[in-house]
Amino acid sequence: MTDRAHAMAARVETFVREVVIPYEKDSRRDHHGPTDELVMEMRGKAREAGVLTPHILADGSHLTQGETAIVLRKTGLSPLGPLACNTAAPDEGNMYLLGKVASPEQKSRFLEPLVRGEARSAFFMTEPAEEDGAGSDPSMMRTTCRLDGNHWVINGRKKFITGAQGAKVGIVMAKSDDGACMFLVELPDPAIRIARVLDTIDSSMPGGHAEIDLVDLRVPADQMLGASGEGFKYAQVRLSPARLSHCMRWHGVATRAHEIATDYANRRHAFGKPLVDHEGVGFMLADNLIELKQAELMIDWCAGVLDTGSLATVESSMAKAAVADALFRVADRCVQVMGGNGVSGDTIVEQAFREIRAFRVYDGPTEVHKWSLAKKIKRDWKAAQA
Repeated sequence: MTDRAHAMAARVETFVREVVIPYEKDSRRDHHGPTDELVMEMRGKAREAGVLTPHILADGSHLTQGETAIVLRKTGLSPLGPLACNTAAPDEGNMYLLGKVASPEQKSRFLEPLVRGEARSAFFMTEPAEEDGAGSDPSMMRTTCRLDGNHWVINGRKKFITGAQGAKVGIVMAKSDDGACMFLVELPDPAIRIARVLDTIDSSMPGGHAEIDLVDLRVPADQMLGASGEGFKYAQVRLSPARLSHCMRWHGVATRAHEIATDYANRRHAFGKPLVDHEGVGFMLADNLIELKQAELMIDWCAGVLDTGSLATVESSMAKAAVADALFRVADRCVQVMGGNGVSGDTIVEQAFREIRAFRVYDGPTEVHKWSLAKKIKRDWKAAQA
């Protein structure tokens, strides 16, 4: 790891602890998450502190994945930290994808406002399960696109589209005769209609998670990302780093929840001594310490594989399944240690529990990753028998 990553991580941690955490009591939020007014105010302060979009350097290059892990774990010390520092999903993953695949003209128009923290984005892939649409299996995609002159016409329905309400940049996936395609669109667009914003257990995403109707959406041909039929290939570019950056950010949230639970257990007395001196409580905190370190090492291992140039599909599945489940256990113990205070909104512990529970589903549920790994085990066994 380089000095630049540790130096940036230290600045980010100071900013999140001193500037962002006080915003956790700010009332500017709706049922689905913080308002854009609050987000942009925090981003202004991050810009002044030199910690806005800290994973992307001035020349447009990125920190390595190993360096990014150091920095993004610090942005996650508050649920608001990734929003303030512009490292939140889906923007962080979308910026990574555009940086790898977009043309110079597309980068200027769609990527640069995201990097500057002036716009939010949305990734339109998941579709309604009740219509047998794409979810964990993207090959089930039903949204279509057809070429009409120098425009593509897109029709379909999307669901669980994070941040669509209020986003200015969209990446839309649809299926042509050639296969999956990706398109860049400016938002809002009258052909992209928000049917509703769902009620979900998490509350850290501005704009929430929307159900969308795409009705004769016309997109100029030069706004296709790459070539027709190569959408799944580009999705693979985004997939593993995005899975891993989720792990990085939520590791920071779980770390903070553990800090709060530890402070509570040392200050709170019951049955004649501090809670931490009761073996049941002390052992839960000890288990947290163990699993936080294991999760950190898993993240760093997978980041190292990505930094070799590998897509790290297998490694990111292993990391996502292991880290998401471990961090959920950490958050659950924090709630338990704090008792009634753990289920209240007086601290971020109950929010950490809710957010990390949702993380176990997002970017592929644990079971899908394990199923994928089991298929690899079978393939490797068959190869060994040949």
